[in-house]
Amino acid sequence: MNFCPLRFNLYLLLLAVAWLPVTGCKTGKSDKHVAALRIYMESQAQVPGSGETVSVLRADPVLVKIGGEPILTEANVTAAALIETPGGYAVEVKFDETGMWILEQYTSANPGRHLVIFGQWSDKAKDSRWLAAPIITRRIAIGVLSFTPDASRQEALQLVTGLNNMAKKIAKGK
Repeated sequence: MNFCPLRFNLYLLLLAVAWLPVTGCKTGKSDKHVAALRIYMESQAQVPGSGETVSVLRADPVLVKIGGEPILTEANVTAAALIETPGGYAVEVKFDETGMWILEQYTSANPGRHLVIFGQWSDKAKDSRWLAAPIITRRIAIGVLSFTPDASRQEALQLVTGLNNMAKKIAKGK
């Protein structure tokens, strides 16, 4: 029987490296970090005082008129993830049952309009901005919204971590 100790050690090393993120130490700070997410519907109303116009995207700004109140907030989020895409990364947000119904109603009734997404990933004002304005191309019935944020990977990761911590706190409170 041929036995190669080098290969065996390589497998142990790979296993140890894979195990590190799971067993790494945690500080209490990451569990306390929360984030805010507000999703608005683009408004076509020409009534003065019915909403506001916001500038989305920093590099190539787009002006979008939104309604006064958000249709979804972080209170409707059950989970968030930073996912890899061919061009970089995206934020994927999963909503609770109420959020799923709201998202389905608004996306089926408003094709061609924008969902305008605002995020805040720390308690500092500089860590908040309009992140995205994806166009509604189809009805979203599964309660999962994915968008490419106008944020660095680190900012997007802080947003996702904060949303997940907020979802845990809300779940404990129910």
